[in-house]
This record gives sequence, structure tokens and C-alpha cells, in this order.
Amino acid sequence: MPTPLRILFYTPEIPGNTGNAIRLAAVTGAELHLVEPLGFDFEDAKLRRAGLDYHDLAVLTVHPTLDAAWETLAPERVFAFTVDGETPYTEINYRPGDVLLFGPESVGLPAEVKADPHVTARVRVPMVPGRRSLNLANTASIAVYEAWRQRGFEGAI
Repeated sequence: MPTPLRILFYTPEIPGNTGNAIRLAAVTGAELHLVEPLGFDFEDAKLRRAGLDYHDLAVLTVHPTLDAAWETLAPERVFAFTVDGETPYTEINYRPGDVLLFGPESVGLPAEVKADPHVTARVRVPMVPGRRSLNLANTASIAVYEAWRQRGFEGAI
């Protein structure tokens, strides 16, 4: 089995985005990691609806803190997705086990997380000027599919 990509949502707030990410993880073979506090609980109807019946097909881990996530993941490389990232997401040569880090919907990654020594690079998805941000689940999908594409869609039908 190939080493999966790992998606890390730092304190996600909107259940539908996390539900969509659960589905994304299930259909791509990626792992989804969440750092508490979460802005919802797993009984939320929007989370269940967005994830449909994919919850049992996804690898999902909830971590009480970012430090606990780092301890579990032991990442070699972490790419922090942020609107002020220096590197376009398409310029990264993704490797098995990379961690794709995303911040909460309302504010994105806080400065202290972007400056965390585990972060290899700050990455951006290009947008036209004057727009605040792209939806969290959409951004994660763009990044995961680019990384998976670079690996030849390993494991896909």
C-alpha cells in the first residue's frame, strides 16, 4: 500500500467542510487529521450529510493539540496553505507522507502555526486580486489532487 498524503486541518470550524474533507480522504486514500478545538461535534447533521457514507472509509484522527499531531505524524515535510504563501502549490514536488496543513475557515493559519519549525514551506493557491480566500474543502481538494496527480494517481482506478 502506498504511503498516503496527510491532510491536517488546524481547528476547523465548519462541519460541512470537514465532512467534505472526510469524503476527499476516503476517495483519494489520504489521511485526515484534525486539531482541536473543533467548531462542531461529530453528531452534527451537516458533517454527516457532507461526508455521506464515507466516514467508515476514511482514515480520520483527532488530535487534542498541534504538538500531539506532530508527535503522531512525525512529518518530514509540512506545507502550510495560506493566502500569503510564497510558493504556488504547483511548484511543490510532493512526496509520500507529506502533510498538507490548512487553517480554520474564519482566519486561516495563525502566525505562530505558519512559523512552526515543522513547516517546510508556506504555499498558496492562486486567486484573482481582492478576494479574501478560497473555501477550505475546495483548497484541500485542489492540493490533494495535485499531489496525487504528481504520483500518477497511485492506487486509483
